[in-house]
Order: sequence, then structure tokens, then C-alpha cells
Amino acid sequence: MENLNTGKKENVIISVEKGSIAEEIGIEPGDVLISINDKEIKDVFDYRYMINDDYLEMVLVDSNGEEYIAEVEKDYDEDIGIVFESGLMDDARSCRNKCIFCFIDQLPKGMRETLYFKDDDTRLSFLQGNYVTLTNMKESDIDRIIYYHLSPINISVHTTNPELRKMMLHNNKAGNIMERMKKLAAAGIELHLQVVLCKNVNDGKELDRTIGDVVKLFPQAESMSIVPVGLTKYREGLYEQEPFTKEDAEKVLDQIEGWQKKNLEKYGSRIIYAADEFYLKAEREIPQPENYEDFPQFENGVGMLSLFKSEFYDMLPDIKERTDRKRTVSVATGVAAYGLIKEVCDKISEKCENTTINVYCIKNNFFGEMITVAGLLTGHDIIDQLRDKELGEYLVLPDTLLRNGETVLLDDIYLEDIEKALGVPIRIALNSAASLVGKLMNLEDK
Repeated sequence: MENLNTGKKENVIISVEKGSIAEEIGIEPGDVLISINDKEIKDVFDYRYMINDDYLEMVLVDSNGEEYIAEVEKDYDEDIGIVFESGLMDDARSCRNKCIFCFIDQLPKGMRETLYFKDDDTRLSFLQGNYVTLTNMKESDIDRIIYYHLSPINISVHTTNPELRKMMLHNNKAGNIMERMKKLAAAGIELHLQVVLCKNVNDGKELDRTIGDVVKLFPQAESMSIVPVGLTKYREGLYEQEPFTKEDAEKVLDQIEGWQKKNLEKYGSRIIYAADEFYLKAEREIPQPENYEDFPQFENGVGMLSLFKSEFYDMLPDIKERTDRKRTVSVATGVAAYGLIKEVCDKISEKCENTTINVYCIKNNFFGEMITVAGLLTGHDIIDQLRDKELGEYLVLPDTLLRNGETVLLDDIYLEDIEKALGVPIRIALNSAASLVGKLMNLEDK
């Protein structure tokens, strides 16, 4: 909620947890938090920092507009149990760059309005793991990260060549990335970095330069992923780019694995990791889990297939048939994961003669066939490509199709719409071998 007199966002409390300190002292939904220990609360980081104290004097305004003071004595770091209307307690900062690889710029018109919002907010990096460019920040914002020790921070680097980064982000203020990362690293802020690799732009010698600069910031620069640019068919008027070929992917992997070997010898860590997509494109065996150390870039699509495969083969000896009757179920995924999911399902069927698992590969007609990850599939493509297929008792789909616990896909098609169109129930598998096996073998209800 915004205060109309000041134009400032108000920290409106929407709920109070049962049994919490806040409930005990009489804080109620609808109250507005003004300050803690005489410090104005501007956003979530002010709040998180201030409530760590063991004594709080909180100034609030109730739903009648009356100001009151709540005194709290608690253990250090103990939460008081209030939830705000906005998770950031402020508006998210939108991205001002015009990156040559931006996926949002490649979306067609007419999709959900929220899909077109480009965030570039370090608070979302800290809270949700979003990647930020650091271009949307003043020096005082960098100082604030250091003051509150907001760690780790995920940073989109792309290149450490100042002039090239200005071009790639289409932002003349984007060239100071190394200075800012050095400042954060010197303050002990943990950095996880990414490079969206564009063919004939920031690859080859430029990638060597970027990696060479970044590894000097280790151990604060703990990891960096190299991810291929995603190119949809909606690129009219955008920077002309080519997709990576099999041969290109092989060269990138040779380059990264060369750096990994050197880094292991010098730093005791690989530091740099290639996205799974590069191994699939190069048709190379996915590395073993130990090659990903503690999987620091897992959420960025690095090592997911390796961990999934390893977990499955650990489970395989214990998988047993659970029914005397013949049964058929189905699973659908994107082009990238299809080979591994088919391998897994074939192994299950070999052990369980009464269970037939149909595995379907869904091509991304909506965004274009160069987009192969399951997380960017749409409801229309799933319906169109499975409409006449044998699906059996139910269809298993990956949870990467969905956003934030919702049941809607990118094209505003809901799971219930797919169920109705295909005439089968849908079960959602989490991103783990255990979850997929559980769904396929009927170990979980839904």
C-alpha cells in the first residue's frame, strides 16, 4: 500500500503467525510498521537486520490510524512472526538494460503482464536467488549490501571486458563490474556468478578473460556457471545471434574443463561449471556428481541431470512391482531431458513387468524448437502433442512447468485445462528421481 500523502510504500502487515511474539503483544493484520529502535524501516533488509536485536521498540500504526509502540524482548535472531503485504516491503526494481540475450525481449505479445517484468533487484537475489547485473545500483546500494552483509549475492557477469559488457547490456554504466565485484569480495560477500554465452560475442578468448578475472576473486567468488543463450523464434528486430552447434558446444566444454583442471590444482575447486545443455548439445556423457562439488549452481541448470541420474541408479535395486494387474501410465518432458527420462522409465519397466510407462517428448512449438528445456513448455504444446496418444491412468509432468506453487503454465493454461483436454489426471513430479519414481509407481497419491 502506498501512502498518498508521501508517495512512500507502507509496510502493511497482512498476517500474524499463531503463537508468535507478534500475536502475544497484540500486533494485528492491517497494522503498519513504521520503525524499529528509532530506525525507519524502508524495506525487507532494514527489517531483517533490525529484528535480530534482543530488544525491540517498534512504532506501528493500527487500522484506525492510531500510532502505538510495541516493546519486544526476545532471543537474538528470533523471528517475531509477522508477514508483510509485499515480500520486499517495497517495489521491486526493474531492469534498465537492453541485453542482447534477454529472454523477456523474445516473448510474443499477449502473454501475462507479469511475464514481461524484468527484475534487477539485489534483494530478490538475496531472498530468491535471482541473478542481478549490479547496473541498477548506486554506490550507496553497494555499501548497503556490505553494511547488512547480504550474502550470498547472485550476479550476472557475462563478460569482464568493460566495453564488451556495455555493448551486451546496452548500458554505458555496465563496465564497472570488476570494481564492484572486487569491493563486495573484499567485504567477505559470497558471490555466485553466471555468464550467458553468446556465440562469436563473449565466447572464446573473451570467455578466457572473464574466467581468468573471476577466479582471482576466489573464495568469495565461489562459483560461476556458463549457460548457452536461449533463442526463441520471436527475435525480429533484436541483435542477430546464432545457436551453438554440436561442434561449438564441444569447444566450450573443452575450454571449461581445461579451466576446471587448472582451478582444482591452484584453488582446490573447479569454480567454473558448464550448464547441462552444453553436454546435451555436444552429445557428451554428463559428468559424475562429484564433478559438481556441492552443486553451487544447481538452480541454474548445472548438474541437475547428473544428480538425478545418480539418485535413480542408487534407487533402482529397491524398485519393485506394486501391482498384480497390468497398468499404463505416462510421462512427458522437454527435448533436453527426454533421453534421461526415457532411460529411467525403461529401467523401471524392465523390473516391473506389469507397469508400462509411455514417455513423450514435447517439442516447443510455442517458443521455437531451439528452446528445449521442460520449464518453458506451454499447455497448448502439451495438449496438441498428446491429444491422440495413449496416456493410461494418469500423466506425470515436471514441476518446472509451474511458477511459485501455482497450477498455471506460461500460456495461461491451467493443469485442470490439460486434464480436461486429455481426459486423464495429472500428477506433478518434483525435480528429483525419488519424486518421479514415486509418481510413476503410485507411491504417492497425487
